[in-house]
Amino acid sequence: MKARAAVLREMGAAYPYADSRPLRIEEVELAPPGPGEVLIRIAAAGLCHSDLSVINGDRPRPMPMALGHEASAVVVETGAGVQDLVVGDHVVVVFMPSCGHCQPCAGGRPALCEPGAAANGAGTLLSGARRISQVGQPVNHHLGCSVFADHAVVSRHSVVKIDADIPLVEAALFGCAVLTGVGAVINTAKLQAGQSAAVIGLGGVGLAALIGARAAGARQLVAVDLSDDKLAQARELGATHTVNARDTDAAARIRELSGGGVEFAFEFAGSIRALELAYAITARGGTTVTAGLPPAGATMALPAVSLVAEERTLKGSYIGTCVPSRDIPRYIELYRQGRLPVDRLLSGRLQLDDINQGFDQLHEGKAVRQVVVFPEL
Repeated sequence: MKARAAVLREMGAAYPYADSRPLRIEEVELAPPGPGEVLIRIAAAGLCHSDLSVINGDRPRPMPMALGHEASAVVVETGAGVQDLVVGDHVVVVFMPSCGHCQPCAGGRPALCEPGAAANGAGTLLSGARRISQVGQPVNHHLGCSVFADHAVVSRHSVVKIDADIPLVEAALFGCAVLTGVGAVINTAKLQAGQSAAVIGLGGVGLAALIGARAAGARQLVAVDLSDDKLAQARELGATHTVNARDTDAAARIRELSGGGVEFAFEFAGSIRALELAYAITARGGTTVTAGLPPAGATMALPAVSLVAEERTLKGSYIGTCVPSRDIPRYIELYRQGRLPVDRLLSGRLQLDDINQGFDQLHEGKAVRQVVVFPEL
């Protein structure tokens, strides 16, 4: 079948993207779903810094590639062997497929699935196949998803079924922003009620972490960003204190506010300076968690003695250390109860043809989570 998709043919385009148009809306050919795969109609797809890092070349991927990895959708067709989904089911797309039998999957850590990581790096589905083409030439899949398109073929292991009464625009955010941000707080850090936390980087993932920390019962919640507008939004979402990272004494101020440092510092900005700040404001015996994705060659220096003398912990968190089939329904239920106001993270709705302008907004820090909404919704 034919589909309209946002295709990236070359990384590192000049900014602004509204002029250079790195993403071209093109007609592509979608092959039918193979065994263990599904054809889905995309309802809404979120713009994320992980997409931006491919566009600007920070995270190299094979070209050409149909971008997009965070979405909600409706099942249109199922491939052979798919017995637990039917046409019309609503699903959330997840950017890390899990095979279920490699060592990490068997150990309960599907976010680290080895075949899934290999497929994502190669630009294929979990099966190793590519189902997108143009004029007989293959087009790579972005993280097994490629959801900046009206339709996509994905692995069954790349979607989680949700109840049909969940608004599909809000549902899109659960596949990346919510899984990554809330999961970093609940699964990676295991923050408990009454503990203190700071969140650095208030994009969609960072603000999701903030509302997750509030839902978990953090007694003190410091929000840190370069944007005063985002800091104001963080206060509305439950931050007890806000600090602009441009302040020369930001670290000292946070340590003073928290009585020597926070028990958990979360970094979502994807920059080494932000990660260094997170480590600097973590208390003795505390934990620094990073889910930001800096350029592949970026390195960080830290006082190694502090790891021992202060019993400090520095942890990475990928897709929130989540088990998507377990965590997405749990987080949706918290959303239903009003404890995770995911709808308040939405900062704009776009048409697919306006996607380059949307990435300009994201690059400039003017948007939290914009969502491409497709006309059929």
